[in-house]
Amino acid sequence: MTNTQFSLTRRQTLAGLSATTALTLTGCKMTALDGPVASLTPDDWLEQVGYNLLGHEPERATSLGVDVGQYAGLRGKLEDQSQAGQDALAATLRRDLDMTKAYPRDNLTPEQLTSFEAVESGYQVALDGLALPYGDIPVGSWRTAPYVVIQNVGSYLDLPRFMDSGHPVSDGDDAEFFLERMKQMPAVFDGELDRMKSTADLGVIPPAFLLDKAIAQMESTIATAGQADLFTSSLSRRSAEAGIANAPVEEAARVERGEIVDALTRQLEELKRQRAKATNDAGMRERPYGEEWYTWALRSSTTTNLTADEIHNQGLEELEALHARMDPILREIGFTKGTVGERMQGLSQDPRYKFSEGDPGRAEIMAFIKDRINWIKGEMPRAFNTLVDPNLEVRRLPLSEEPGAPGAYGGAGSKDGTIPGRMWINLRTTDLHRKYDLADLTYHETIPGHVWEGEYSNRLPLIRSILAFNPFSEGWALYAEQLADELGAYDDFKVGRLGYLQSLAFRACRMVVDTGLHSKGWSRERAVNFFVERNGSKEQEVASEVDRYCSWPGQATGYKLGHSRIVDLRARAQRELGDAYDLKAFNDAIILGGNAPMDVLAKNVARYIDGAKG
Repeated sequence: MTNTQFSLTRRQTLAGLSATTALTLTGCKMTALDGPVASLTPDDWLEQVGYNLLGHEPERATSLGVDVGQYAGLRGKLEDQSQAGQDALAATLRRDLDMTKAYPRDNLTPEQLTSFEAVESGYQVALDGLALPYGDIPVGSWRTAPYVVIQNVGSYLDLPRFMDSGHPVSDGDDAEFFLERMKQMPAVFDGELDRMKSTADLGVIPPAFLLDKAIAQMESTIATAGQADLFTSSLSRRSAEAGIANAPVEEAARVERGEIVDALTRQLEELKRQRAKATNDAGMRERPYGEEWYTWALRSSTTTNLTADEIHNQGLEELEALHARMDPILREIGFTKGTVGERMQGLSQDPRYKFSEGDPGRAEIMAFIKDRINWIKGEMPRAFNTLVDPNLEVRRLPLSEEPGAPGAYGGAGSKDGTIPGRMWINLRTTDLHRKYDLADLTYHETIPGHVWEGEYSNRLPLIRSILAFNPFSEGWALYAEQLADELGAYDDFKVGRLGYLQSLAFRACRMVVDTGLHSKGWSRERAVNFFVERNGSKEQEVASEVDRYCSWPGQATGYKLGHSRIVDLRARAQRELGDAYDLKAFNDAIILGGNAPMDVLAKNVARYIDGAKG
């Protein structure tokens, strides 16, 4: 952000932004659809809805690069994690949902109608989640978490990563905003603490094996903060790089070593208190209100009303179909005996497909990813009419996050292009990755997967850049893997195609395992063994995966379900259009329509088909 864009001083903007929603700044009344609201165009209303939400999620405003002008004060604020903050969020969602439903639809374009429908779906599901007695509820996002702080949930993980990679430090105002956010962190941690305690008071205690991980990670985080190395070191380094004189580094260090450490220590004490009461029961079925909570989580994660049994059975069917495609390839390369899972286990031990250990292997992995990104970039004109050029970087996960994290994840950059899209790679051990499956993972996280898709969403109204529906996000990323295969990624490397098919099968396993854990009483060990024995997955990788499903119920079911839906819609387009079908036009129709629930996506494709028919 330049000084031209940001002319207000830090003190002025902080004073000007109250704890109420962003609409307060514009003077709009929200009690009825008249007056200022009625005068807003559909796009202006959608934009306003986005800023209203960002008033509660200021970190996301910074990540999108929209905390400028009258919203510049958001750069110095953090989300209120207390129950009062959750209640205020729910009130804004309820009000804006009612207003969106009441907005006249007669003159909306198809694109605007899609946006209105996406808001209605995302907000209603979030409100139903916020009405549950506990949990960290996403708004048009993916992290369905019953536990507010655990091995992969909580501000103790989110804030260090965000402050280092999302909060800019380009001038003195940014540095001051950095400090302001640090000063608010103790209240954020304590807000989470109160919700942790109230959840535990209901009898909802996380599994012991998750608490063990969370306690170790929290202890590591506190030790780092005690050295002023969790936040202050980032401020110091980046202030020096930007040539910022008099950055508030000393005050930041005092806050970090003092109030922040104290607040994190209070969370650690609560985690240990809960650990003394914990069992190894893995799923929601064994917890108070668990069946109700999981039913909602499946709805949020799939944007459908499919039951746990229906999802479980679909996963089993898709797994069998994918293994049937893997079997002949395995036979062709000499793996003829045993189940597909057993043969993939054998393949995983082949030294030809392993990376070196330690830092040399980590360097090999980074070089491999860069090579695959360069290749796929050159293929995109064959798959899309509308092209983008993402600002993209690949980074290793923070060390404190790696033990509880998946093999990789990725996402779009900021709406203004200043913050790059990123692929975060877990390198705690190079044994997490193989040369036959890392290419596929790269396409999933970067191009044409998450980072690529996010570039299109960032061109839509603000609220559409915010709302990300799990089956679309993850279904698209799996479809991106399919596109890479269809573009020739594995024509000269058949073992790589096995990695791609195993990736799809892995997501089918997720449908089985997630529902098994939360609806059928599976243990953690049974869930891990299902991956290893049925799909040949690496035990070290899937152990963290299963832990993730325990802390994010339902989320893992959306991947293959979303992919299958996109593939089904493509088959429909091919069937109905015949010779008029065009792959690039279909892909454009999917991605230009933006991230949407499954029923809204189907409407977009129907409009594309009608248009292509002429």
